[in-house]
Amino acid sequence: MPCRTIALALTLALPVLAQAAEPVPVTVTEKSFKCLSDMTPVRGFFVDNLSGDLEATLKVARSPVGGVYPPGSVVQLVPTEVMVKRETGFSPVTKDWEFFELDVDRNGSTIRKRGFVEVNNRFKKNCFACHVAAKPEWDMICEKDHGCEKLPIPQHVINALQKTDPRCSVSDATALQRFTSWMVQKLSPN
Repeated sequence: MPCRTIALALTLALPVLAQAAEPVPVTVTEKSFKCLSDMTPVRGFFVDNLSGDLEATLKVARSPVGGVYPPGSVVQLVPTEVMVKRETGFSPVTKDWEFFELDVDRNGSTIRKRGFVEVNNRFKKNCFACHVAAKPEWDMICEKDHGCEKLPIPQHVINALQKTDPRCSVSDATALQRFTSWMVQKLSPN
């Protein structure tokens, strides 16, 4: 009799266990993206978690030895470029990261491009090609000494872009002026 009880219990439990093992889909829409200052800063970039597990995202982001970001993690350096960690198995080639190119204004975000290995940023650089160079322990996140190519814009310009996110209620006019000055220098024929 005990064997029949165990067999019945396993028969009833296995479908529930199998269902629990399936990854929970991460839903990403234009409303998923918010002002950088509403996210959590970590060493010059910003993180969030669309699945509500910000603590797990921060644990990896702040780790001195790296780790694998949990599904729902959002990593953002500037307002117009975002990485979102999708559910396990969604895109093994990109370690389940999806790349986004956004248009942003005071009304929010519009997704210009989204995808995995095919998304290019405004500098015509392929997101995946840069991030795949990160050492394995950094889960495709590029920072100094992570193995990625150096960014083509100086740190003060990155800081200015971060401070002038138009989705934020307060914007830094001085940072915008520095960014504009840098752009004029870069685009000037002399």
